[in-house]
Parts: sequence; structure tokens; C-alpha cells
Amino acid sequence: MRLVFLGTGGSHPSPKRNVSSTALVKDGSTILFDCGEGTQRQLMRSSVSFMSVDKIFISHLHGDHFLGLPGLIQSMKLNDREHPLEIYGPRGTASMVGTLMKVGYFRPNFEVVASDLEPGAVLRFDGYTMESIEVEHNAPTIGYRFQEDQRTGRFDKPKALELGIPEGRLFGKLQRGHEVEVEGRVIKPEDVLGPPRKGRVIVYSGDTAPCLSIIQASEGADVLIHEGTFDPSMSDKAVEHDHSSVDMAADVARRAEVKRLYIIHISPRYEDVSPLLKAAREIFSESFIPRDLDEYELS
Repeated sequence: MRLVFLGTGGSHPSPKRNVSSTALVKDGSTILFDCGEGTQRQLMRSSVSFMSVDKIFISHLHGDHFLGLPGLIQSMKLNDREHPLEIYGPRGTASMVGTLMKVGYFRPNFEVVASDLEPGAVLRFDGYTMESIEVEHNAPTIGYRFQEDQRTGRFDKPKALELGIPEGRLFGKLQRGHEVEVEGRVIKPEDVLGPPRKGRVIVYSGDTAPCLSIIQASEGADVLIHEGTFDPSMSDKAVEHDHSSVDMAADVARRAEVKRLYIIHISPRYEDVSPLLKAAREIFSESFIPRDLDEYELS
């Protein structure tokens, strides 16, 4: 499972940063958090196939978070996509997507399913749940909490070889929880797997002022992706516009005791982000400001 930061800037594109979109790649399928303009090209520049995108979670309907949808959908059509695309977001999302589907003369030849979510909604998918979180912004906005299902224990290869299991397909079968037979002996998954492992948690804030709901949703999370539009000297401006400065984002991560913080939605005014990163790390040492197309594996 890995994160790919497709667009890490805020408000409008800059020469160094495109607007908001983050991909979560899991088991060959891709989830997008937001889809700002130019996201389809960012996908083409990345290691992620835009055709692998199955679900898109929009935080709110400011243009830098959803205007990439029509171009992405048209590119999917032109590449003969057949399976449905699911789009979720705050109230107004279904209507917005319906309008976009009527713009111009293209019509997708696959199903596009758009749904409005209320804060607190919990959606169940294969292998994970997604919960919508109420946040504080100057438009109807929701954050998201991705919770992976409990995973099987770590595979003990030396133990498997000791039991006479030949390396290959039987290893995979045991890892998927199935018994195997070797020379008349039945080997159970628990014979070669460690204890079950807790599923990984990723929280995505969307645009927001610091708020208790994000702190609570992020408690102990593996990753928090939080906006940090401004430097600490502009914290008043951040609050005025229902945004966060980088030190505010770091304080949320510190209070929630997350393992790692990624700060995105950086204002185009900042070409050098090293002072912003320094300010964040003074509060929470595991703070990072990714560049566009940076990738991170979630071990």
C-alpha cells in the first residue's frame, strides 16, 4: 500500500505544485482524495495508472479540489474504460457531477456513480472502511478516515520451509488463510503465520481550520494528511479563512499522536518550503511536506 502525492499546492497551480489530489494505491486499485484541475496529467506523470482509479473522495466543491474530474473521466472514456467510477463528497457532489456529465459533447460509456455524504457516514468496501469527518471550512467540507481491515499475521518463511512446504504457490495459499496438504500432512495457516495485525489508518483533512473532530479521528493513526496553507506568521489569516498554518497542522498531529504527518495544500506564495517544514518539526518531529509525485510506502 502506498501514497502518491499528485498535487500538493493550494488555491491554484504553481510552476512547482499542482492543486489537490492524493492517490492511495492498494491491491492494484486506486483511491483518489480530491481531484483538482490537471490531476489526469499528474497521474500520467506518476507510477499510477489513471485507469486504476475506482473511487474518488472529494472534500469540498472549491475548484482546486474537483475541477480535474471532467478531464479525467473523458480520458477514461477515450481509453475504453468499462467498469464503474464511484465519486463521493459533501452535499452538492451528486448534482455537480451530474452537471459536469452534460458539459460539451462527450458522454462516458461507463457508469459514473456520484453520492453525497453527511459527516459521520461510514462506507464499507472490500478490505477497508471509509468514514466522513466533519471539519471547519468556509464551504460544506468533509475529511476522510480510511481504516484497513485487520490483516493476517506475518508469514514465517523459515518455519514454512522447516515444515517441508515448497516455496511457491502454497506459500501464497497459506498467506490467504487456506490450509494446504504436503505429503499427506495438513498445514494450517496458523502454523506459519504470526498473530493478526491491526489494519492501517490514514486520515485526510481536506481544507480546514484545526478542529477537534480531526484530532479525534486521527488518534494513533499511521498517517495524517493535513492542509497547511500558510506559515506561522500568517496564522491569523489562516483562521480568518478557515485554513491551517503548518504549525497548526503539526499541533493537530502532536495531539492526536499520529505516526507521521504529511502537510499539503501549500500556498503558491512559498517557493522554498524549508522554513515551513522547520516550523512544523519544532512541534511534531515526524512532519513532512511532500513534493508533487512523491511516493511513500506504508509498511
